[in-house]
Amino acid sequence: MRLLQLQARTGIHLTLVCHRPHLPAALHQALRTADCSVTADIEAVRRHYYGTPIAEPPPADEPAAPARRWLTLPALDRLVSYDSPRPCTAPCTPPPIAWRHRPPPVPLTAPTAQRVAHRLHTATAHPRLAAALAAALITGASLQQLATARPRDYDDALATLALHDRARYTDGCAAYPVPPWASVFLRAAACFARLVSGEDQELLAAPGDRGHLLRVAETARLRPPQPPVARRKGPVGRVEWDWRERQEAERYDATPAGHARPSRR
Repeated sequence: MRLLQLQARTGIHLTLVCHRPHLPAALHQALRTADCSVTADIEAVRRHYYGTPIAEPPPADEPAAPARRWLTLPALDRLVSYDSPRPCTAPCTPPPIAWRHRPPPVPLTAPTAQRVAHRLHTATAHPRLAAALAAALITGASLQQLATARPRDYDDALATLALHDRARYTDGCAAYPVPPWASVFLRAAACFARLVSGEDQELLAAPGDRGHLLRVAETARLRPPQPPVARRKGPVGRVEWDWRERQEAERYDATPAGHARPSRR
């Protein structure tokens, strides 16, 4: 029923595959009021989705199509940072982001935004994971800060997303502008969160979703800047999500303050 409610609110296309000769009674009853079609003919399904029968696969001696290239996006370089912000428990309407402590992420060009949106749609059907990656690209925020957002923090009319940081580990509580390509994902995530458990549910991915989120990003071939081959910690081809963190740690260790011993007084 929640999927049908999500479909009614967002207009997404749902496909249900039933591995039974007949629909269960409860499902049959739920679909009576839905705008749907039912078919048991695989060729009819193919025509519905593709318009024409699926073409024969290419001969084995033909070269395979080249793999989709990675999109290297600097806005993702803080995704795995441990900056430990906490969500606000009291009502909070933060001001627009001022970017005093770090530079803003470079906005995606129209062609890149189109490619990113297409890849996210293809990589996952989960509204929160897709929205979390879209939000990371427009805010440059870490997963822990993205997890502070609740459904009320996305304002569709103003096209803003509020993230919280009471201790001011990074930007403090702030509202970030949401471009049109990302609003589709944020709107779907807000609808999904309200259907699940209301306003106290995370709008985006929770801290425990880190593994799932990184897998979706890698499936979509989205990654942050990578280290040179000589500086890699893992095998070539594996995405190193903590490269920026390692660079900052190395710079800190190279400073005199980084080597200073604490006072024993």
